[in-house]
Amino acid sequence: MVNGTGTSFTSGRNGRGPLGWIRRHWGDQAPVVTIAITMICIVAWVIQMALYLLAPVRYQRLLLGYWAFVPITAIHEPWMFVTNIFLHATNVSHILFNMITLWVVGPVLENLIGHGRFLALYMISGLGGDLGLMVYAVLSPNGWGTSAIGASGALFGLFAAILVVYRRLGIDIVSMVVWMAINFCMPLFVPGIAWQDHVGGFIVGGLFMLALLHMGRPGSRVHGLLSWLLPTLIFLMVLVLLALGCNMFNPMR
Repeated sequence: MVNGTGTSFTSGRNGRGPLGWIRRHWGDQAPVVTIAITMICIVAWVIQMALYLLAPVRYQRLLLGYWAFVPITAIHEPWMFVTNIFLHATNVSHILFNMITLWVVGPVLENLIGHGRFLALYMISGLGGDLGLMVYAVLSPNGWGTSAIGASGALFGLFAAILVVYRRLGIDIVSMVVWMAINFCMPLFVPGIAWQDHVGGFIVGGLFMLALLHMGRPGSRVHGLLSWLLPTLIFLMVLVLLALGCNMFNPMR
């Protein structure tokens, strides 16, 4: 989803193309990261649909063997921690609902905290969702063989983050809480939803947003780029260590 500005995403030199557009608008209030995430998810879904329709057996092999997040093999195939965040089921409702949700909170939050912090928040929240699935696998042996795809973990991290920001700014959060409650309750009515991913993303995203606000508070000794790169690296290391710790209970380790 892009505002109707007439911008052309043509390839070529001199800074044209999607990456050139992002570079040109990185310094203004355009939700460039939200747009980029949306484009990646849509392109990935189109590729998924093409493979699903043209080579369904190969698609299932790629999905379950490489792309989706599967706790039992994730440590040995670490790219799963990232690829699943940008993939969706081969039905329109999954990607449509997630992209609408992204655009409910993404542009507002990106404008409030900046492009770099928003990108870090999205990725850390997505990894938090993966960790939620790992923790569930430790608690429930049947969880090791489950698989999950979708941006939901990252999106729930954005939910938690915007709650933290709105609370700090004194903005009414009732409507946002209602929207989140509806999303949290969806697994009760719609089968196949990885609620563990939602919970993990929400908790990690909220904690990460608190860390960002703490590092960027007035009087803080940490400034500029370091104010969000430092907590990003710390959270990344903690998430890796926790995932490795969970994997110690992996029956196939």
